[in-house]
Amino acid sequence: MTNNNKYIGLWEQGTIPPVQDFQEIKNLLMQILKPLYVLDINGKTGIGYNGNAFLGKNTKQKIKSHKIKAYIPAMGLENLGDSVFKKRHSIKYPYIAGAMANGISSVKMVKKMAENGMLGFFGSGGLLINEVEHAIIQLKKELNISLPFGFNLIHSQGDYDLEMAVVNLYLKHKIRLISAAAFMRITLPLVLYRLKGIYRDSNDKIITPNKIIGKVSRIEVAKQFFSPAPEKIVKILFQKKLITETEAELSRFIPMAQDITAEADSGGHTDNRPSLTVFPIMQALKHEFNEKYKYQEHLCVGFAGGIATPESSGACFQMGGDYILTGSINQSCIEAGTSEHVRQILAQAKQADVAMAPSANMFEMGAKVQVLKRGTMFPLKAQKLYRLYKTYNSFNEIDEKIKKEIEKKIFQTSVQEKWEQTKDFFKTRNIREIEKAENDPKHKMALLFRSYLGLSSKWALQGNEKKKMDYQIWCGPSMGAFNYWVKKSFLESHKNRKVAEIGLNLLFGACFYNRVYWLKAQNIDIPLDLLKFKPIKKNDIFKLIV
Repeated sequence: MTNNNKYIGLWEQGTIPPVQDFQEIKNLLMQILKPLYVLDINGKTGIGYNGNAFLGKNTKQKIKSHKIKAYIPAMGLENLGDSVFKKRHSIKYPYIAGAMANGISSVKMVKKMAENGMLGFFGSGGLLINEVEHAIIQLKKELNISLPFGFNLIHSQGDYDLEMAVVNLYLKHKIRLISAAAFMRITLPLVLYRLKGIYRDSNDKIITPNKIIGKVSRIEVAKQFFSPAPEKIVKILFQKKLITETEAELSRFIPMAQDITAEADSGGHTDNRPSLTVFPIMQALKHEFNEKYKYQEHLCVGFAGGIATPESSGACFQMGGDYILTGSINQSCIEAGTSEHVRQILAQAKQADVAMAPSANMFEMGAKVQVLKRGTMFPLKAQKLYRLYKTYNSFNEIDEKIKKEIEKKIFQTSVQEKWEQTKDFFKTRNIREIEKAENDPKHKMALLFRSYLGLSSKWALQGNEKKKMDYQIWCGPSMGAFNYWVKKSFLESHKNRKVAEIGLNLLFGACFYNRVYWLKAQNIDIPLDLLKFKPIKKNDIFKLIV
């Protein structure tokens, strides 16, 4: 390390002399709980950590003392992020494994996160009610009652009954934390979940049993989550006797969500917005609404999308992130509820191996999801189906040659058989869709195409060998960044990837890099080799932070 500073004080040696060897210096930087001093030792740079520091330029030089050129503070994993956020959700570290639909964020994944001081959300989107209930029962059975966890609530476009059924299920089983995703506006079921059971305690503090973490990328949606519940919806809930007068009255003093995840370029549903522009806006909004409403607990904003390396996680906290949330990288972990083949190809993905494709649940609206394009033809096939939907008013209008191609290469069955399969699916989900399709040829075409889109993600989860080229795998560019970082480490193989171990590495690496950059901010030139941090085993991390 090159020293460009004038000294800021003196360091008096204790029982251990300062170190000058490069590897010893790096080892000390890795011991993140040790405050360090950069010293001038006869014109060369050294690091001291066992002794006494005397700050101020007028300090007199003593025997066995050296001039201090810079200071590196101790930085523990639990010191990252916002303390109120961590206390609110009973977690030690400000790290969330986000909800991935169809149970990809599995019971096992949520359990491992909780057991390691972090937070996980079960991916309930796309599952039947009884499947979600089974996951709730299993998780409550296997997890210590004091440990935190959450479930996903994805907005069900055009299916109010499903959204309400999921909320009622969560209320029935006392699920106290949900991740609200894909909402463009606040809905009645969401308000019901938030308001149910709120009261004032003996200290006049409003207690809210049910908490929401909103996942948003648009400022107009963020404003709704940071505001109290819409009065119109509160009034309807009260009139229907779904909430009490007390709950309705207290709704004016609490936000719909105390925490918002600013979602950038992520896998699945995304607006592809860069985090460097999304987060500052959400952060400013947080300060604005804290001041406007003066809630009894302050609001928090976290990062999501593109977080896959220690540098990116460190940057999130440097920018003021209250917590970070990961998604794509967890899908390649052994706890993920997906197939071995999917884990394998995700572990080989590069940053450019992603594409946008039409979304199954918001197909008609033109919504898109970010998916893996490596080893699958799904993005191209899905885009073709959407172009046909926009061009024609019914499947019968499509050119005969193209229809045959769709039946052979995409449906892999006749359109008649495909329609029967589609009807069977919606009979158990939303029978009104079938009724509408019988009278609306364009809607029937949409359901046919949505059927392929929906099944493609199921085939990937099942590892269906015959459908490899049709796999829909939600994935963002963070997957490629992660794979590049873990090259030639024990995490290169997907068989060694564990969700909690990855989370701890990203947090530990954030602390390591923040200490290194603290040096750069004090005008200390740092050798490039000192800027390298590769994954380390969980047990080794705990040895360094205990």
